[in-house]
Amino acid sequence: MQKADVDWDHPADPPGERERAHVRAYAATGGIDGHLWHGVPTLLLTTIGRVTGRTARTPLIYAEDEGRLIVAAWAGGLPDWYRNLEADPEVRVQRDQAPFQAKARPATRAERDAYWPALTALWPPFEDTQTRAPHEIPLAVIDR
Repeated sequence: MQKADVDWDHPADPPGERERAHVRAYAATGGIDGHLWHGVPTLLLTTIGRVTGRTARTPLIYAEDEGRLIVAAWAGGLPDWYRNLEADPEVRVQRDQAPFQAKARPATRAERDAYWPALTALWPPFEDTQTRAPHEIPLAVIDR
């Protein structure tokens, strides 16, 4: 599939009913309903499937640093969206209203060390999840 064929406007939504409802409400209201989820900021990340070439979007808690967006890659294991951005860093992000194109990549060791406390301050359950995880939860950095 060539990049010109990527359908950014009709991504697949998550399979879980609650996640799917969150994503659809967020997209339909420009983030008015959904940007804050349980009191924490969320964004919608759309990646290109590394196998299918089709787009899929995922709601994620994020932290921000000087225009960079930082997200944790955990869903009971390494999530598909993270593997997708490793294969193709081109992504679409919706944070509040208008979606925008961006590049995403795995955080460096120094970035993970710097950003992990910010994410766990926003969402303390990340720390509990890390304690139970068989490996370190990776972070992704998204740049416009």
